[in-house]
Amino acid sequence: MPLQKPWRDLDRKTVATAPDRPGVYELGDATGDVHTVDHGVLRDDLKTALAYGDGDRVRWTETHTLDQARELAADHRDRLE
Repeated sequence: MPLQKPWRDLDRKTVATAPDRPGVYELGDATGDVHTVDHGVLRDDLKTALAYGDGDRVRWTETHTLDQARELAADHRDRLE
C-alpha cells in the first residue's frame, strides 16, 4: 500500500517545502509507479534525490524520530512487495 499522500513533482520548490525532520518518502516516475521507499531527514534526502535525478515525483510522511522512520519504511517496503 503506498503512502496516503499526494504526489508532488520532485523539483527545487518541492524540496524547499519539505520539512527538516525525519520521515519516510517514496520516489516515483511520472506515471506514479513507486521506485524507491526510504527514510531519513526529509529535506536533506530529497535534495540528494533531486541532484541525482532519482525520481520524477515524491511523497512523504513525517515521523518524530529516525528510528520511527526506519521502522515505518521497513513496514512500508514489505507491503509494497
